[in-house]
Amino acid sequence: MKESRFIRVSVAMWFFFGLANVLSAQTSEPWTSKDLMDPGTLAGLLSSPKEQKPVIFNIGPLANIKGAITIGSVASKANLDKLGKALEKVPKDKMVVIYCGCCPFRNCPNIRPAFNLLKERGYRKPKLLNLKQNLKVDWTDQGYPMD
Repeated sequence: MKESRFIRVSVAMWFFFGLANVLSAQTSEPWTSKDLMDPGTLAGLLSSPKEQKPVIFNIGPLANIKGAITIGSVASKANLDKLGKALEKVPKDKMVVIYCGCCPFRNCPNIRPAFNLLKERGYRKPKLLNLKQNLKVDWTDQGYPMD
């Protein structure tokens, strides 16, 4: 009797912890905090004549940050393929910054496919511009450079 109760409890715990691991894997993001770039940091890199400039891709539907290459919304396969083609010209050790800015990260349909593509292609310095609200609030309203 005690042995079968022990087995039921063990199975229930195994199920609970297994489910928790599956759920946490489904909600985890493809980037870490070290992959996020503060808007002020990027603005500083763009305005400094001494700093090496990253390659910047606009992977959303909004206006361009100064020097960004317009790709368009990579939620569409055609634009994700366009990003892949553009990346072929960028060395793997070059810092690559992507941004969308249409909405907060949790709602954005563009940043995950683009960031995953950078990781799959082996880029060693991928960065996601940390626009917590959107491009207007976190970049334009701060007076940072636009094209």
